[in-house]
Amino acid sequence: MSRKNGFHARWGLGRPRAIGYDRWMRETSSPVTSRQVEPHPRLVKTVQKHRDFPWRKPIADHSRETFAVLAPRVERWSGPWILDTGCGTGAGTAALALRNPVALVLGIDKSADRLARSAGLPSNALVTRMDLEDFWLLARQAGWKFSLQCFFYPNPWPKPEQRLRRWPFHPVLPTVLACGSAWEVRTNWEVYAQEFSLAYAALTGEQTPVEPWNPEVPDTLFEKKYRESGHSLWRWRSPGAIGEGPGPRP
Repeated sequence: MSRKNGFHARWGLGRPRAIGYDRWMRETSSPVTSRQVEPHPRLVKTVQKHRDFPWRKPIADHSRETFAVLAPRVERWSGPWILDTGCGTGAGTAALALRNPVALVLGIDKSADRLARSAGLPSNALVTRMDLEDFWLLARQAGWKFSLQCFFYPNPWPKPEQRLRRWPFHPVLPTVLACGSAWEVRTNWEVYAQEFSLAYAALTGEQTPVEPWNPEVPDTLFEKKYRESGHSLWRWRSPGAIGEGPGPRP
């Protein structure tokens, strides 16, 4: 069994499936439904406001402590850095690490329960529990630059009144850009990917299209679940994430 195939079997992303996740993965989920069928009309103005008035959220002490422990481990790595946002169990973190052996792949998630299942990571991957907003603020202060930042199946909050919970509407977005301009988004709601594309364009003046995404082998548990449930999957990549460089290939 190859290293890559062994990884997917161990994490339940191929066959045989991982014991313990079998029942959860057999359950189908419904596609995203929403009254919103296109990017929200207030998105661009919201992003521009966040660009012009920097976010000044106080950083929690426990986040500073976690970052202080994490920083030496990251900064020792002389190659590129890849960020897996909301990494969950670390399946996507591990997949990225195997695909990019010269890069350090850092997974951040706020759930201790999900992170407790992240056993068997490659040597070039690590995960830690932390609030992503605090992480980005601290990473910017430290001058960190990621070669790729991945947003794989975050909650899209599809109701129009939930829009402020989506990353494209979040005031931390300009800080995310300061930590690296190469982004990749995967989602099962096309509108969410389109909003990322528009938000990025509002910050940089550069826009790239959203494309259908049909991977031969899923990288994350959500990607597997959604694909097996018959959802349409979508991918958006910023200009810096297309072509050569770290990150998943078409």
